[in-house]
Amino acid sequence: MHPLLKDQALIYTHNITWGEMDAFAHVNNTEYFRFFEHARMQHFETIGMLEHMRQHNQGPILAETRCRFKMPVAYPDTVHIGVRVENLSDDRFNHVYTIVSEKHNAIAAEGDGKIIYYDYNINQKCSIPESLKKSLSI
Repeated sequence: MHPLLKDQALIYTHNITWGEMDAFAHVNNTEYFRFFEHARMQHFETIGMLEHMRQHNQGPILAETRCRFKMPVAYPDTVHIGVRVENLSDDRFNHVYTIVSEKHNAIAAEGDGKIIYYDYNINQKCSIPESLKKSLSI
């Protein structure tokens, strides 16, 4: 585990590819949101949230997201994306993301996403099952 990512619920590691770069010779800003998405989905898979969604048609939906860029990242590099949960309530929580550049040993970006638990059968928010709440609070 990277020391800048202690206390994370999950760490997703990604090798930067040449195709993620833009004309300014660094990773394009849109890619950071993909990094968040990869970490988010791996976290959901790990805690069983996606399996619950497949069985009950209830699961997470991203309500909003943002990113604060701290330094550019370029190929070749490996980034580690930490994700943790904050503000867990009955029907929502925040994912907080930290992207660390292995090459620079520094935080490249920080972001967050508001996740609403959603019942896709009736198209409205619903309560997060207690078993998933316990997994989210770890």
